[in-house]
Amino acid sequence: MNTYRVAIVGTGGIAAVHAANLARAEGRAHVVAACDVDDHRLQSFADEHGIPGRYTQLGELLAEAKPDIVHLCTPPMLHIDQAIECLEAGAHVLSEKPPALSLADFDRLTTAQARGGAQFSCVFQHRFGDASAAARTLIGGADFGRPLVARCDTLWYRPDEYFDLPWRGTWKAEGGGPTMGHGIHQFDLLLHLLGPWEEVTALASRQARATSTEDVSAALVRFGNGAVATVINSLLSPRETSDIRIDCEFATVELSHLYGYSPDNWTITAAPGHEEPVSTAWNAQPLDRGSGHSAQFLAMYDALDAGLPLPAGAASARQTLEFAAAIYASAFTGQPVRRGDIVPGHPFYGGMDGEGLGTSVLAATARV
Repeated sequence: MNTYRVAIVGTGGIAAVHAANLARAEGRAHVVAACDVDDHRLQSFADEHGIPGRYTQLGELLAEAKPDIVHLCTPPMLHIDQAIECLEAGAHVLSEKPPALSLADFDRLTTAQARGGAQFSCVFQHRFGDASAAARTLIGGADFGRPLVARCDTLWYRPDEYFDLPWRGTWKAEGGGPTMGHGIHQFDLLLHLLGPWEEVTALASRQARATSTEDVSAALVRFGNGAVATVINSLLSPRETSDIRIDCEFATVELSHLYGYSPDNWTITAAPGHEEPVSTAWNAQPLDRGSGHSAQFLAMYDALDAGLPLPAGAASARQTLEFAAAIYASAFTGQPVRRGDIVPGHPFYGGMDGEGLGTSVLAATARV
C-alpha cells in the first residue's frame, strides 16, 4: 500500500471534515499542503492540522508541493477550473459536490484528464458504506428480485440566514438550489443502486427562501431497468430526514438517516414466503462500515494502488450531474427529459437555469 501526498484547497468547514478523515486514513495519506485565498484562515487551519505547506495560489502549490491528490473544498463555482488546473498538472482530483455547475463545464474534464494523465473523482461518500455495497449487489439478483418502485427524499431545513453568504442560493455560484447542492448526495446513491435513469418529469419552485434558485424540487423518474421512482429535494422541512426506499420483487430495502449512515440505518423487509433467502442473502454481506469521507478515501487509495479507475469517477459523476440538469430542464420547460437529450446547443447544457428560463419561471411562481 502506498502513501499519497495530499493537498487540501479551500479551508472552510468541509475542509475540516476532509482533514479529520485523512488523519484516520490508516497511514495512506500525508497532507503536505493547504491553500486558501484568506491567509489568516489558511494559517489557522494549517496550524490546527499540522500541515507544513501553505499557499494562497493553487498554481504555486501544484508546482512546489507536487501533491499526488488534491481535495477541492472550495465553493462550487470554483470546482471545475481548479480541477482542470490540477489535472493538467498531473494531480488526481477529489472534488466536493457539485463537480461542476453545468454539463458544458464538466465535459471540459475529458481533455484535462487526457493531457495530465490524472483522474477526477467526486465526493459521493454515501456510495461507500458496506450496506450500500450489499444493496447494490443484491438489488436485481435472484434473492431480492428486480427493482420495481422507489423513492428518494432529501428533506432538509435551511433558515434564511443560511443564505447570508453572497454565493449561496445563486445560479452563478452554486448552479442551483437543493437539487444541486443538497439532494445530489442522496439521488447519487439512488442512481448508484438502480443504475442508469431513462426519463425525468419534474417540478421546481421557490416557496419560502430569498434565493434566485429553487428551494424545493420533485421528480418522477423511470430507470432503464423499468423501476419507477420519486425524488424530492427540499430545504423547507423542519424535521430533517434523508430516505431511500426501493421495493424489489421479493424485498424492500430502506435507508433512513440524515447526513451519513451506519449499517443500523438500513432495514430489509422480505415479501411473504421469501423471509429465509432474503435474510440469508443480506446477512451474508459485510455490514461493518458506515458511509463517510474516510470510506471513499480508502477506496480511492486502493484503486490507485491497483492502477484502476477512481471510484465515483468522471463518467458516473456526469450521470448524476446530467440527472440534476434533467430535473431543471423538465421543471422549467414542462416537458419530460430523456437521458442524452441535454447536449451541446440544448439550453440546459450550458447552465442549470436554461439560459435564464429557470430564473423567469421561479420569479413567476414566487409571485403567485
